[in-house]
Amino acid sequence: MNVVLGIDGGGTRTRASIVAGDRVLAHAENGSIKRLRVGASAAEENLRALLKEVYAQAGVTAVQAASAGVASATMPGVKEWITAVFRDFGVARSEVVGDEVIALDAAFRGGPGILQIAGTGTNTIGRAADGSRESASGWSSRLGDRGSGYWIGLHGLRQALEAYDREEPTQILEKVGKIWGTPTLEALVNLGDSTPGPDFAALAPSISELALSGDPVAVAVLRQAAADLVRFVLLVRDKLRRKHAIAGEVPVAWTGGVIEKMSLVREDFLAGLHAAAPGMPVAREAVVPLDGAVWRAQRLTEQ
Repeated sequence: MNVVLGIDGGGTRTRASIVAGDRVLAHAENGSIKRLRVGASAAEENLRALLKEVYAQAGVTAVQAASAGVASATMPGVKEWITAVFRDFGVARSEVVGDEVIALDAAFRGGPGILQIAGTGTNTIGRAADGSRESASGWSSRLGDRGSGYWIGLHGLRQALEAYDREEPTQILEKVGKIWGTPTLEALVNLGDSTPGPDFAALAPSISELALSGDPVAVAVLRQAAADLVRFVLLVRDKLRRKHAIAGEVPVAWTGGVIEKMSLVREDFLAGLHAAAPGMPVAREAVVPLDGAVWRAQRLTEQ
């Protein structure tokens, strides 16, 4: 029976599983292996530590195949260094692909469909039956990624400042001030406008909590995030239908903390898709991208 390794290298943490057939031998998590986020040295240290742990749990010294989905797979040198580490760990056959690729395959096992990713960033990817792809959003935190955790944090703060000008109620500025340790509004603005600046995505969970308590600005921000995510899915759906002659509905799946953990966003997202396209099959549970990496690794052993 082939023993394979799957890796999901997201922006903040990395997950790995070793599987033999249908049996999970081991699962482990470690820090990010995204070089742009943690640096080349830390990324490699995190990957090697993760592999040591998951190999030890599984009681293996090598695997037949490995598939790694990494957020920065297209950056120069990324595939090469991960492949080199795999060789050091006795991986017979391997691949390094984008994290969206393993998420797509977790949802659709190589088939057609639309995947909405909404975590720290956003990306909407559609795949036709022939494997060709269409997309929307995913243009980085500064240039796009509406509906992402980063966007919710940044846009929430912007809208709170506008509400302050209008003398309208919101608790966002007070909440952010406590999180950032800024005693005055001027200090908050100075920190928010600094370079490289704070982690706006880290504010998103607090804005979600305020929305659940009824804060009007927080509610409006999350509802706009959901509306943008719906819009991206419908845009990709239109591209697939128009450019790839898809007649019927295309199934939709989703993943990422914004939809999975923020109930207001999730409910509006699902309701918005149903209202716009009642016949479109939409997953009710989040996709687990790591499952796609394992599936792809298993396919590598068949080639």
